[in-house]
Amino acid sequence: MRKLLIGLLLLATAQITAQETGSIVGKLTDTDFNDEPLAFANILIDGTTKGTTSDFDGLYEIANLEPGMYTVVYSFLGYETITKADVVVEAGKSTTIDVGLSAAAGVELEEFVGTATTTKESETALLLDQKNATIVKESIGAQELSFKGISDAAAAVNKISGVSKQEGGGNVYVRGLGDRYLNTTYNGLPVPSNNIEKKNIDLNLFSSDVIQNVGVSKTHAANFYGDFAAGNVDITSKEHTGDFFLDIDLGTTVNTNALGTDFVKSEGTGYFGFYNRYRNNPYAVLLSHGVDAISSEGTAGISGSFASGKSWNIGEASRLSVFATASFGNSFEFREGPAVDYTTVEKKRFPNTEVYEYGRNTTAMANIVYRINDKHKVKFNSLFINDATDEASYFGTKGLGTNRDAILDTDRGFYQSNIQFSQDMIFVNQLLGTSTLSEKLKLDWGVGYNNVLARQPDRKRISIERYDLELDGDENTNGFFFSNIAYDNQRYFQDIEDSELNARINLSYNVSEKLDFNFGYNGRSKQRTFENIRYGYDFIQPNTPVGDVRDLDGVFTQENLGTVFNTVVFNGLDPQNGLGNVNLPGQLENTYEGNLNVHAFYTDAVYQVSEKLSLVPGIRFEKFDQDISYDVINLPATDPGERAASEFFILPSLNVKYALNEDQNLRFSFSSTVSNPEFKEVAPFVYEDVTQRIGGNPNLLNDPAFSRIYNVDFKYEWFMKPSELLSISAFAKAINDPVNLVVANDATGTQRFFRTGDQAQVLGFEFEVRKALITDADEQSVLSTGINATYTYTKQDLKGSNGVFSTTFDRDSDQLQGASPLLLNADLSYRPTFGSYKPVANLVFSYFSDRIDALGSGQLGNIIEKGVPTLDFVWKNNINEKMELNASFKNLLNPNIERVREVDGGDITLSRFKRGLNIGFQFKYKF
Repeated sequence: MRKLLIGLLLLATAQITAQETGSIVGKLTDTDFNDEPLAFANILIDGTTKGTTSDFDGLYEIANLEPGMYTVVYSFLGYETITKADVVVEAGKSTTIDVGLSAAAGVELEEFVGTATTTKESETALLLDQKNATIVKESIGAQELSFKGISDAAAAVNKISGVSKQEGGGNVYVRGLGDRYLNTTYNGLPVPSNNIEKKNIDLNLFSSDVIQNVGVSKTHAANFYGDFAAGNVDITSKEHTGDFFLDIDLGTTVNTNALGTDFVKSEGTGYFGFYNRYRNNPYAVLLSHGVDAISSEGTAGISGSFASGKSWNIGEASRLSVFATASFGNSFEFREGPAVDYTTVEKKRFPNTEVYEYGRNTTAMANIVYRINDKHKVKFNSLFINDATDEASYFGTKGLGTNRDAILDTDRGFYQSNIQFSQDMIFVNQLLGTSTLSEKLKLDWGVGYNNVLARQPDRKRISIERYDLELDGDENTNGFFFSNIAYDNQRYFQDIEDSELNARINLSYNVSEKLDFNFGYNGRSKQRTFENIRYGYDFIQPNTPVGDVRDLDGVFTQENLGTVFNTVVFNGLDPQNGLGNVNLPGQLENTYEGNLNVHAFYTDAVYQVSEKLSLVPGIRFEKFDQDISYDVINLPATDPGERAASEFFILPSLNVKYALNEDQNLRFSFSSTVSNPEFKEVAPFVYEDVTQRIGGNPNLLNDPAFSRIYNVDFKYEWFMKPSELLSISAFAKAINDPVNLVVANDATGTQRFFRTGDQAQVLGFEFEVRKALITDADEQSVLSTGINATYTYTKQDLKGSNGVFSTTFDRDSDQLQGASPLLLNADLSYRPTFGSYKPVANLVFSYFSDRIDALGSGQLGNIIEKGVPTLDFVWKNNINEKMELNASFKNLLNPNIERVREVDGGDITLSRFKRGLNIGFQFKYKF
């Protein structure tokens, strides 16, 4: 095909030179997709067999036309056909006709599906977008998500070069940099975090049902927020522009570890992951509901979803399109292995732990798109996510647990249970629009309001000594409640609410064919409120005996209140009037409120210096304001209880693309960006898990309040064929005043955030190849592979810090926290065709090497997250055009998930477990 096109172009050139014929040339764009180039559309001279198709860039040429007047027909499957009459062709000249096509409302379902896949969600279309982008950007679309059995956005970005995610969570690492150096947007607007421990929302929450594509931009441009170093992840929501359709699927998943277990979950939670008593006072919950987990019916997860859409023509120029989808899924996972609390010494050791995790996710999204005419379009998008997790954990299940602070025996029998329910409800509402104001001016805008409710409504933690006596078979011996302090046995309640208003606007001005300017604004106003309260069980008599540790509701009753135990809260209702903190409801224990305001104006120029060279210089002016006020326990009385920072940034950027030829690019990028502290990093509240504690450090908003970052990138990319790619990249970053998670200098070993040195350096290389190994007669891939690898070298200088919290180091430098030296992703796809039966088999592999989870201070070694390989197999069976029967086998390698503390003489294992193999089956039907 390439040789034929070159020959046709040479022939056309010869004819034009001879002044005997003319040609019709132009560009086709998709007006429903931000005027992106429309590849593979048909252009035909009416009444003849002469015609052509548009190329990757939407460009076309019909050469060797005799002078005269023609009628040209432009068409594409599922799109409205446009006819241009009275097109004049003159000898020796090229007549330019640019056309925008939009999806037709009356097309058949099958036509729409083909259109959406080809133009908006396919690997080919997204590689085209990557090829034409002015920044280093990589994407994965709905088609590839479906082929590879990718169920959420976290797993999607994990298939992109230089990207890995934290095992068992949605934390994403780009080019060796973790959560604090990354941004997440949804349709170009920010989304808040659902977890106080994260800056970014958990990408696991975005199911593939709502995703059209996921893109990772690795270089900065003026329109991105200045808080940028690793990259920006943007999730584009699905749309629909065709005839009515309805898809329904049902599935089931089993975890090999969970099969055969007596699975348990928190009491008080509903099937769909809603807590049944949110409006109740925590103390009323404590008095009326016990501490035990309850049995879960079965261990096989189920899933189901539907998606539907329809478009209506309104008059001659307008169209209304509606798309809605909803899904639900639950899962069961059982883990067992050791867990250790270790700082300078071993505080607690549990050789045997058992964790029962029951997850539920409900997602609903609606899109309403109104195309007023071919120049104006508005879209409303509403997304709701409810993510709920029951986790029942039992530490020291075989009576071998130890605790250096134990009262009865420090060497055996220490046991703890931790039953908790966590629920995150995310509401995202966006109004978006595009307008073509004139031939020169285009406007793109969006405004959004987000709300997150993240709750732990009743965490129950019980501590027991001499649990080994419960296992000796002697009914006359038993364990005892451990009660060194009242809060060794406790009920914990926590609420977080994030609300955010954000907006963006971009005005594009076309000066000439070679020069465009963009002028824009984006900003956000965000507020977080946090509160928690904790009630301790204070046993009146020492060494209160325990019966069955899985049946303690008979102990914690209203009848035993005041005789067997008392409840204690830090802040009583009204101490001055005699209302103390014993056996009464209390006031909140810890609170904080944070405010963040970012307002920025920017401009850039897209200058096509020549056919090969394009320059995109830009500059961003950004105002940053952040404050936090807090009332938390265990702080010095002299602490003011608040911090604030205000900064003004001028952030230049330059992106350069040089086209070696039509298939190969060289890219260069330079930018100056910043990294600002997050609320969870500056709020001094400490979240206490059974074996670790993590808190913030308000000093991060002082001298300085941000990290200045300089970024340089080089990239070579070769788009060998429509779905084939070879790319090689090199990148470097200098991070001034970096922030790391460090074990602070205190007796508890709490991990906090510190500015650990003057500078950190990041150097890295990326390699990616996507290649069709076997093709059919139509040059469609039958067997293909994709491999990408990233090597990252990081080094930072270390220095101690003092303030409300302090830290010291016994070394001058170390690697950057969260950076894996090696990331590797690979997949092998087999897509044969047997008549109407078209199965797809995918083998997907990923790996990240060891990385620092938290820096050790003083003489403490680092906490290391050990490298993890994962291997998934997905088999999709398109029985016919309407029916699919799919199977997946995930985590085939079932590796150890392990965290260790580096110490002299060998590593101390802090936790180690296997997740088990997940086997799933899905039935899908298209009406």
